[in-house]
Amino acid sequence: MTFAWDQWQYLILMAGCLAITLPLEWLLDARVYRRPLRAFQAVLVTVIVFSVWDVIAIGFDLWTYSPRFTTGIMLPFDYPVEELVFFVVIPLCSLLTYEAVGTVLAWLSKRRPSRRKEGDDA
Repeated sequence: MTFAWDQWQYLILMAGCLAITLPLEWLLDARVYRRPLRAFQAVLVTVIVFSVWDVIAIGFDLWTYSPRFTTGIMLPFDYPVEELVFFVVIPLCSLLTYEAVGTVLAWLSKRRPSRRKEGDDA
């Protein structure tokens, strides 16, 4: 029996996204995972809104998911588990990236010399 890699591609991609952005938590002090309640609140909105959207679209046959690239594990309302994972992982990765960029910009602004001349009040 051969392992069907195709059906795991979606979940492997999500794991890759997490693996790539995870170091931002420590290397650039993103502080997303160290504030789990805030991360949960931010992700929850996305999960609810887009999951409802997906379930409605699936129910009306507006779109489907390829059985070739999904595991076949279905949640209620024929909702593929991969889609739920997507709506958790991508916002987390986005938060990590956003916070890391904020940290880098703060570092850069501290290193940049002030443009004010001595005696200026503004």
